[in-house]
Amino acid sequence: MKNRVIPQAPLFRDPVYDGAADPVIIWNEQEQNWWIFYTNRRAAGVNHGFSYMHGSDIGIASSDDYGKTWTYRGTAQGLEYEKGRNTYWAPEIVLHEGIYHMYVSYVRGIPTTWDCPRTILHYTSRNLWDWTFAGPLSLSSDRVIDACVMACPHGKWKMWYKDEVHNSHTYAAYSEDLYYWTVGGPEITDCPHEGPNVFFFKDHYWMITDPWEGLGVYRSDDMKHWDRCPNILVQPGSRTDDGTIGAHADVLVYKDRAYIFYFTHPEVGREERNNPDFVWEYRHRRTSLQAAELTVAGDHLECNRDDVEMDLS
Repeated sequence: MKNRVIPQAPLFRDPVYDGAADPVIIWNEQEQNWWIFYTNRRAAGVNHGFSYMHGSDIGIASSDDYGKTWTYRGTAQGLEYEKGRNTYWAPEIVLHEGIYHMYVSYVRGIPTTWDCPRTILHYTSRNLWDWTFAGPLSLSSDRVIDACVMACPHGKWKMWYKDEVHNSHTYAAYSEDLYYWTVGGPEITDCPHEGPNVFFFKDHYWMITDPWEGLGVYRSDDMKHWDRCPNILVQPGSRTDDGTIGAHADVLVYKDRAYIFYFTHPEVGREERNNPDFVWEYRHRRTSLQAAELTVAGDHLECNRDDVEMDLS
């Protein structure tokens, strides 16, 4: 039976700090519903430098109606890495042989500036609620964030991530078992960006990145050599909270359709983004999650963010 729904817009707003960002969507085998994990930015918190971007937990929202509406469920438990109040960003979750693996960006404490080390931590879980620490990843520098993990055709696993020391380019690493990783080197180097996300759709591999000008798109036949395509989610949409560029996204390929889950700063336009003296108040810091469908047109992707229908049944 088909269960086509028109998702609400915005798809979700965090009811505690109003700063939901960097979403990843996954099917919860135990609860038999869809879950979104996200960076729980403290948009409604204290605005001292960049403190609202730090001290964040990983929030959870779930949907029992095939993605139409979402309910806040709390925060991921068991992620404590060091004593004190620390920062967790941009979760990536994959399911393999009955175990969920989370790779999450980590920053010590609550810095008020961007000048601080960052690393990626690995956790495992059997129910998506309770997480066990597996270890930190040793990658290409001490300022790495935004992991994306995908199984390779030859049996290995591949990770893409942002390396801020190396010009904020996407680097890659490989693993046989999801626990031990070997750095493979730079992969996307045409411009600074963050949030690489890779998926297979319509006979090609695609990568979405966030260059802060809408979302960058790349196409590949081998998961390594990438051709640049036109950006998507550049022009404002007409739905509530969707009138600005899309940011840091996850893509779900399901039943031969591709859905993109992204976030927006609903009240920040191009003039504010390009003004270095712009003061970000709460209404500018708040973020909303949105969803849309991706389609292939020739050798690139298109996204009509104003006409959205999903079938996640």
